[in-house]
Parts: sequence; structure tokens; C-alpha cells
Amino acid sequence: MRERDFVLMLALCAALPAMAADLLGAVKARGTLKVAMEGTYPPFNYREKNGELAGYDVDVARLVAGKLGLKVEFVTSEWASILAGLSANKYDVIISQVGINPKREQAFDFSEPYIYSVPQLIVRKNETATYKSLAELKGKKLGVGQGSVYEQQAKAVPGIEVRSYAAAPETMADLASGRIDAALNDSLMSAYLLKISRLPIKAGAQVGAVERMGIPFQKGNPQFRQALNKVLADAAADGSLKAISLKWFGTDVSKAP
Repeated sequence: MRERDFVLMLALCAALPAMAADLLGAVKARGTLKVAMEGTYPPFNYREKNGELAGYDVDVARLVAGKLGLKVEFVTSEWASILAGLSANKYDVIISQVGINPKREQAFDFSEPYIYSVPQLIVRKNETATYKSLAELKGKKLGVGQGSVYEQQAKAVPGIEVRSYAAAPETMADLASGRIDAALNDSLMSAYLLKISRLPIKAGAQVGAVERMGIPFQKGNPQFRQALNKVLADAAADGSLKAISLKWFGTDVSKAP
């Protein structure tokens, strides 16, 4: 065997353990699951007055980590950079209403869906126009979350002036003040905002198909994927996911409508 071939063989052998490593083993060894979320997206994930994170996603993250025998370590990130952070291995998973779509599945693996929702418009209370589709917003200003699937949907419709925001409260404030004509967001989040908000806004039409939300993580971790899906399946079977849903929404949003 030539010396160069022998060195190459040694390098490949040395790389095998790293290549074979799975995220499940890494988090078990560490004892923690690093979970990224926005922290500005009620009722899914937001900070209470005392600074503590709360919301549906927060409860799901604690449930998942607990069933895996791990402590949860939360990392907050603006939505626009949250997927890039996962690519850079800044955290293990994202539990922050990440919609499952083909483009994202090219870059990451996903758990089975843990929540379902529908895109919905929000308008001012004195709005007389009835926008029944995104196409009817041509020539109008539409507020969306920066880097969100709703931003992609809005930009795919010619003629809409799309304005992107880092956080939902900013979008609602601009809507109430008339800087935009409507906002597009998750129907569950919209219902929550409308319930607690004192702003002069109201629910508009649902304007899209049912969205499946899952937990993304780096590709090449089949053991972790299997363990994560088992946790979610067990939580659905024993009623844990339903209980979290009822706590935040009064209905079971963990099942497809």
C-alpha cells in the first residue's frame, strides 16, 4: 500500500465515529436539549413580565425534553435568523411554529407535526373591505413576519406591497395606526392577539391551506428523529399534547382539522 493511500485510509477511519455520531447521543451525553424560539410570538412563545418564557411551544419543549430525560436550555432568536442558527449548530432544535414545507425539508429533517393552523388576515375594526383572498390585496400594504412562510406567500402574489416585521406586536401596531392595510399571520396566534389586544383590529378571512408545524433539526440524525417522533406519539396517546392545547387555545390543535 502506498504511503499516501495509507494516510488517506487512516483519515477516513478517524472520521467514521464523527460521521456515525447521532444528535441523540450528543444531547444525552450533555444532559440538555438546546431549543431555539423567538420569544416574541404569543401565545406560542413569549416572555412574561418576570422575564420567564411562556407559551404553547415552551410547554411542548419542556414536555419533549422531559420525556427524553433531558433538561431544556432555551435560546431566543429573531425569526429572520433562526434557521441560519440551526444550520450553524447554535442549538439542537427549533420549537417555534416552523412550518413544514419542501424547501425547508431540503435543508433540515423534521419531526412529525405537533400543531396545525391556517393563515389568516387581520384588519382594522373600521375596515369595510372584505378581503377574501391575498389576490384581493393587490395595491395594498400587507404586514408579515420577516422570514416567515406568510412572507413567502404574500410575495408570491403580484401587486401586494409586502412589509416585513421582526415581531408580531410591531405588525399589529402599524396595522392599528394605518401604516399597513392588513396583516397575515397564523390563525391561532391571531385569535390570541385579538383576545388580549386593546388595539382597534379584528379577524379577517382565512386565506390558505392548513399549515403543519414541526420541529426541525440537522439532517443525518435518524436515532434522534425516531426518539423525537416517539415522544410526540406518546404525548398524543397519553393526552399530554391535548392538555397543552386546551391550556392555551381551549381546543386540541395538535390534530389535523
